[in-house]
Amino acid sequence: MTSRPLLALLFAGMLAIGPARAATSPDEILPDPALEARARALGKELRCLVCQNQSIDDSDAPLAKDLRRIVRERLLAGDSDAAIKRHLVERYGDFVLLEPPFKPATWLLWIGPFLVLLAGGGLALAFLRRRPALPAEPEELDPAERQRLEALLASDPRDRPA
Repeated sequence: MTSRPLLALLFAGMLAIGPARAATSPDEILPDPALEARARALGKELRCLVCQNQSIDDSDAPLAKDLRRIVRERLLAGDSDAAIKRHLVERYGDFVLLEPPFKPATWLLWIGPFLVLLAGGGLALAFLRRRPALPAEPEELDPAERQRLEALLASDPRDRPA
């Protein structure tokens, strides 16, 4: 029973640490809360080009810090969110977006998982069709087999052949 309060305390500590984990440093935060909220939302949509699996909002990499600075400078200059994304895509390519656009260059990226799933389903179906079917009813024993079976069942288990 003493482990429950300890687990609750650990869980509460993990929850408290979560918001503090964001990589944005205090000197980056904009004074206008609305602009800062937009900067954070944009930061969650842009990929850190060093980490590649994190947004720039979560990354501690120097390049992510530079990208956060560019986003905030563009916001202060009055650019729209779309204009900021467009600027970063022109500079770094579609890879900077965590959710790349659906266009011919990225069709395989978007449709690929469905193609793999479809191919796997086709292979499973082909495997199941090639497998020999189980007989619906067991075959009847001929009289000689039936007589041997009855003799085996009637005999002592220790006398049966292995």
